[in-house]
Amino acid sequence: MKAKALVCWVGFTDLDCARGKEPGLGPVAQALTERSFQRVTLLSDANDADRKLYQTWLKKQTNTPFHLHHVKLLRGPMDFGDVYDRAVEAVLTTLEASKQAHHGGPELCFHVSPGTSVMAAVWIILAKTRFPAQLIGSKKGPQGVYDLSVPFEISAEYIGDLLQGADAALREQSEAKPPETPMFEQIVGRSKAMRKVKSLAFKVAPRSAPVLLLGESGTGKELFARAIHNASGKRGKFVSVNCGALSPHLIESELFGHKKGAFTGADKDRSGHFRTAEDGTIFLDELGELPLAAQVKLLRVLQEEEVVPVGESRPVKVNARVVAATNLDLNAKVAEGTFRGDLFYRLAVAILELPPLRAREGDLQILVDSLLQQINDKSRSEPGFKSKKISAGARSVISRHSWPGNVRELYNTLMRAAIWSDGESITKEEMHESLLSLPGSGDQGAFDRPLGGDFSLEELLDDVSRHYIQRALQDSNGVKSRAAELVGFKSHQRLGDWMDKLGIKEA
Repeated sequence: MKAKALVCWVGFTDLDCARGKEPGLGPVAQALTERSFQRVTLLSDANDADRKLYQTWLKKQTNTPFHLHHVKLLRGPMDFGDVYDRAVEAVLTTLEASKQAHHGGPELCFHVSPGTSVMAAVWIILAKTRFPAQLIGSKKGPQGVYDLSVPFEISAEYIGDLLQGADAALREQSEAKPPETPMFEQIVGRSKAMRKVKSLAFKVAPRSAPVLLLGESGTGKELFARAIHNASGKRGKFVSVNCGALSPHLIESELFGHKKGAFTGADKDRSGHFRTAEDGTIFLDELGELPLAAQVKLLRVLQEEEVVPVGESRPVKVNARVVAATNLDLNAKVAEGTFRGDLFYRLAVAILELPPLRAREGDLQILVDSLLQQINDKSRSEPGFKSKKISAGARSVISRHSWPGNVRELYNTLMRAAIWSDGESITKEEMHESLLSLPGSGDQGAFDRPLGGDFSLEELLDDVSRHYIQRALQDSNGVKSRAAELVGFKSHQRLGDWMDKLGIKEA
């Protein structure tokens, strides 16, 4: 007989019962006293004090062992995507723990009564799609805990009523797709573009085929490479190599190793990156920078699965999975003769194109929260540390920026703003000052921004005006009459009016 595993949220009613504000046991404790479960996974987004209080109280109500997990809902308990992702993670964790405990695949049970209507809807979707499970509910009184029967053919209608018409989101989230493992959790993003590329990366991870990651600088190519390696199940190391930083004279030695005495300075044997990555993954970043001579040698390694260390005559077998990345157009480089076509086609088996930040609708503010948390955690031990928050005005500035440097630029800008900010909250002005304006990027940023969402033509025009007035004031050493001439105003009074309008202070 299979072990039974219960997975559910801890709701407000449960917490109120533990506080003594509500009579009775609450839905969770009621289920644990009336039904038998071998494993119980409880999810809560409550604060530390409430979780500890509930955990202590629940242990007094039941002898059933349970695991209470703190779940951070970035957008709250009514955000469908947030709740769905956290629920899937909990089910996967429960299944894996059951396997490790030699219980095999347990009989899953989801309790729909605790938590919000969105949480209930998610359990129904999962039970009818990815994770077949028994559904239960509970009521006060003699009925107690009961089995909830929701036939598949009417489940969509039932869920639609719960969410008051959010049918499109339901259909999108209920599509069966590969489960997201903890290896991909660190890649923040729920946009359609990111979900697609993460799904493809998950599929290719356990394969031995080479992977080619394409995308602009700062889109997270190494992050994806590490996630693919971690999800592959390979026992060897993840070895990262920046091809653009390799010395032209030592590329073969760096990649394939050398024998002691093979050349001046070779005072001992060296394994090389490929042999170091044996049974693991070698990540060749900036692949397009690799010289043609080294490309020939790399092609042989891929074809023959062997390397010839410098100074050796016999080849050595290697078993390293190759993941390569570039922000260059390899097709164009092949056409101009600076990249070998045969190497390109050898590597281009599983191609993943990572979307730029401007194409990841809905991800920007989630990334802001995640990156700022990383910055706070990293800076916590530094002298004078203050945990930083971000104001609504600063978020508005972030939304209007085009982010040509993608996630890397966003992280560095937030780090810069956190350093310059004196208070606990980063202001709109501090965020403006933290943005970098690269030569030649201004027009592209102004004319290449996506429409819709947070786009505002008036705010964009204000940003452009603010930029040029500040430049004029700087070039004129603060002389307003001269600054007015530089931007084409007929008088310094008009410049002053614009400065007041845009919130520009005199130096």
